[in-house]
Amino acid sequence: MGIVKISDELHEELRKASGVMARSINSQAEFWIKMGMMAELHPQLSFNQIMAELLKSADVSAQHVTSGETIPDAE
Repeated sequence: MGIVKISDELHEELRKASGVMARSINSQAEFWIKMGMMAELHPQLSFNQIMAELLKSADVSAQHVTSGETIPDAE
């Protein structure tokens, strides 16, 4: 484990995003770093394709998960 120095502005964005995503600030940073690394290694894949591959590799399936919630359309 090490220390990564980032700008105050990026740290603030991490803090806000971590609250929305229910992750710690460190977990949010690690997620963004991992996704950036995966995007650089696989530039032909979209974010959704990368996520699908990561979930598949962990044997995660949402086949039986249902939600009564709807996600509003982005404007």
